[in-house]
Amino acid sequence: MSVRRPVAWIVTVVLFLEAVGVAALNWFLGIVVDRQDMSLAGLDPGMMSVSSKIGGVVFGLYFALCGLVALLVAIRDRAPSGLGRILLISAAVVHGLLGAFTWGLVGPGAFVFMIVVLGLIVLLLMTYDAHERPASEARPEDGKGDDSSPVSPPPAPTTP
Repeated sequence: MSVRRPVAWIVTVVLFLEAVGVAALNWFLGIVVDRQDMSLAGLDPGMMSVSSKIGGVVFGLYFALCGLVALLVAIRDRAPSGLGRILLISAAVVHGLLGAFTWGLVGPGAFVFMIVVLGLIVLLLMTYDAHERPASEARPEDGKGDDSSPVSPPPAPTTP
């Protein structure tokens, strides 16, 4: 049994939940800043509130788009390509960076969560990365290798 599809489904669920969670958390923080009329270094509290909400929506949409790519991978059972692959790689990098920041700011629990999500995304990318060829294509019938081999067989000795 292949582990590829279940990992893709798990990544899909985690990324969609994370998208909702990030958007909701930033929206909540925007409301808190707005109601307490807080300011940071003289910045306008209204602008900070709006910025937090916009940032949450943008980051939530980013994670939702990454979740959509993982969903398509799970449904099609094919490796992501092009922009989808780039999105998943960027999501892995983001989780690595967020994991590094959360250790000091939030604690080891958030760090473990970020690293688990990072590991799941990398596992998704790596399990679909192996190009499996049927056994009949692995070695041609004449046994000399295929034309795409980077190593050429030594030339046959010629006798006069």
